[in-house]
Amino acid sequence: MIKSLFSAPLLLLMSSHSIADAIAGTVAKQPINITAIVIFLFFIVVTLLITKWAAAYSSSRQEFYTAGNSISAWQNGVAISGDFLSAATLLGLTGAIFGVGFDALMLLVGATSTWPLILILVSEPLRNLGRFTFVDVLSYRLSSPGTRIIAALSSLTVVIFYLIAQVVGAGKLVQLLFGVDYLYAVIGVNMLMMIYVGIGGMLATTWVQFIKAVLLVSGGTLLTFLILLEFNFNVDEIVRQATQAHHLKEQLLAPGNWVTEPLGVASLALTSLFGFIGLPHILMRMFTVSDASAARRSSFYSIAIIGYFNLLVIFFGFAAIALLNGNPQYFDANGGLIGGQNMVALHLTHILGGNLFLGFMSAVAFATILAVVAGLALAGAATIAHDLYSNVLRKEQTDEATEMKINRLSILVLGGLAILFGIAFEHQNVVFVATLALSVAASVNAPLLLAAIYWRGLTSRGVIWGGATGLLASVVFIVISPSVMVNVMGYEQALFPYRYPTVVSMPVTVFFMWLFSVTDGSELGSGERAAFSRQLIQSATGVAKGTS
Repeated sequence: MIKSLFSAPLLLLMSSHSIADAIAGTVAKQPINITAIVIFLFFIVVTLLITKWAAAYSSSRQEFYTAGNSISAWQNGVAISGDFLSAATLLGLTGAIFGVGFDALMLLVGATSTWPLILILVSEPLRNLGRFTFVDVLSYRLSSPGTRIIAALSSLTVVIFYLIAQVVGAGKLVQLLFGVDYLYAVIGVNMLMMIYVGIGGMLATTWVQFIKAVLLVSGGTLLTFLILLEFNFNVDEIVRQATQAHHLKEQLLAPGNWVTEPLGVASLALTSLFGFIGLPHILMRMFTVSDASAARRSSFYSIAIIGYFNLLVIFFGFAAIALLNGNPQYFDANGGLIGGQNMVALHLTHILGGNLFLGFMSAVAFATILAVVAGLALAGAATIAHDLYSNVLRKEQTDEATEMKINRLSILVLGGLAILFGIAFEHQNVVFVATLALSVAASVNAPLLLAAIYWRGLTSRGVIWGGATGLLASVVFIVISPSVMVNVMGYEQALFPYRYPTVVSMPVTVFFMWLFSVTDGSELGSGERAAFSRQLIQSATGVAKGTS
């Protein structure tokens, strides 16, 4: 059975023994759910038709990377929520609440509170200063190729490791629900991703994410209505029955059931809050709208949708505790929940809506993974083709047609790597891979991006040394953390006590970025500081693009 399903950022955070174990072993095939397969195939057919339509509008670089800046603010806001709200929001967070109660809400708060920061601090200047990727923002006034290299390496680290977790999760979910062998599931997911992104570009990816968001929020709303109907619209009764049914009893509503150390809580909060700010595929969506004002409105719409759905998840978790515990149908002979805690939400849909609703939500859960994988692949390909090939290797001498060829080749390479890694990690603990992705985003990408936008004193030397040391620190501390030393290597105790290194690695990035910037007396550094005034005007007005 699935012990854990790592399919998106919230679930990436849940590497505690009490919340998530390794993806390991084989998955027992369940009776084939015809409803889920029909809905899944319908979704595939519709999105392939959209991809065929989008292909006619994805020939140029601008169209391929950013849908020609043609997406409206509200459409982009829905698509952002589709890229952000994944199967882990539904499956992982519900399972976390089912396991530890109140403490799991830290994940919900962190994921929701990051969006006001994006709205206030990032969305408008990002759209004005960048063109295709967040690396463009760093390169607006920092002219050294090293800045693009470091930022691109950090971005690719996040994308690739994030992609591994998505692919393994998708393979396990398909294997469990549809009776398809894991190998074929992984190949199928990546083939679909390569078709969506390679042919339809950002326009097709946007509408895949849009449709998936509508389905997910609609299904979640219906599930919440059924929950309230089951408990006669009495929220107090849901909580009362949950506390009675759970082994923690009243402690279910108190903190301290999961993370108890103050620094552990701080590291989790930093990872959750800043990790999402540094996700390349989320930031890339800000370039699909016409101007900074539309980017800001997109963030606002996404806040509303993401916040709304995360509130619904609280109902899912506590209702599942009340209805699943003591129901032998959903537990195996050893007393374990069939499919693990991350199948809690689907078991709940079966209790309240039968096989039809279970089939619908199962197909939606798979669609969410597919949408996120497409966004990741597009961001990774843009980093390789635009940031590294065109702007570093070819020094902005590449014609558009060549860059597009490199882009599509990069998508094929990323798809191939995802298949290989997905197969390699089928029976392995991928907690450290998932943790590394979000920790690098929080420790490196977010500080570099915020400093590039708001700090006059930043220089290329600071970005290179700060980014390199932060990236190294993230990897090293993950390797010596419980996620690897205990869960993977089998040691009784880890050298680094916390599962998320952000509380240490993020300050490392900031310190060395500051140190090597303030001590940079070079002519290049002085020119980059002087260029901040020009950037400040551009960040506020967006009159002319300064990147390519």
